[in-house]
Formats: sequence, C-alpha cells, structure tokens
Amino acid sequence: MSRGKAISVKIATPKVIKALEQALNKLELDWTSQEANEAKYEKAREKWRKEVQEYAIANIKKATNFRTSYRSYNNTLNIDYDIIVAKESDMPVEPNRDFVVLHTHEYQSQKEEIANAIRILKMTDEEVVNTSTYNAVARYL
Repeated sequence: MSRGKAISVKIATPKVIKALEQALNKLELDWTSQEANEAKYEKAREKWRKEVQEYAIANIKKATNFRTSYRSYNNTLNIDYDIIVAKESDMPVEPNRDFVVLHTHEYQSQKEEIANAIRILKMTDEEVVNTSTYNAVARYL
C-alpha cells in the first residue's frame, strides 16, 4: 500500500466510545498502580546494584585502568576502574521498567482529551465515526 493513499473506513460510534472508555480505564489503572510499580522497580534496581558491587569486588584482580580522586574537603576517596567481562552472562541483569511512566501533566492531558472525545461522541446522532474523527482519537486506542 502506498503512503499517498488514504484509508477510508467508517467505524460504529458505539464501538469507538467503548474503546475510548476502556482506554480511559486503563489510563486510570496505570496512574493508580504507578507508585507501587515504581517502588517494585527501585527495589529490584537496588538489588541489582548490590549484585554489581559484589561482582566488581570479586573480580577486582582483573581490574585495569585504575583512577583515583581524593577530595580533602570531605575526606572521600573515589576509585574508578574497568573490568573486562569474559561473558555477558556473568554480569547481573539490570532490571527494566515493565510499565509506562506517566507524568502528572501527561496523565491529566490524556485523561481530559479522552473524556472530551467520549462526551462529544455520546452527543452525536451519527451511527459511524469518519476517518478524520477516528484519526484524532486513534492514539488512545
């Protein structure tokens, strides 16, 4: 299919409303569970940091390129070095966020746009939603 040709479809208005309502419910669920998900991620990340420290300490004899920096104003010594990892599987696996991070402004904006689209679609007498209207709300579906 070429990029120059537009798709012309008509989708039943109740189906679009239902899909938007589901998207709004998912947005709400993502927002309310975000704090717990972030706490779980930070706990996993702290565990990973400790595993990396243990790996580095256990392999310090393999270290190269030592760099040190002493800060007399607070009596701290920073030591930085490189360790060549023989196999990637030897390294602890860094955790990833398996959830979408929503910032307050993003959440509020998306919630407002979806709610407005639902209100407008509920007021229409049209049985189908045209392509341009669908394209306006498609990013939330």
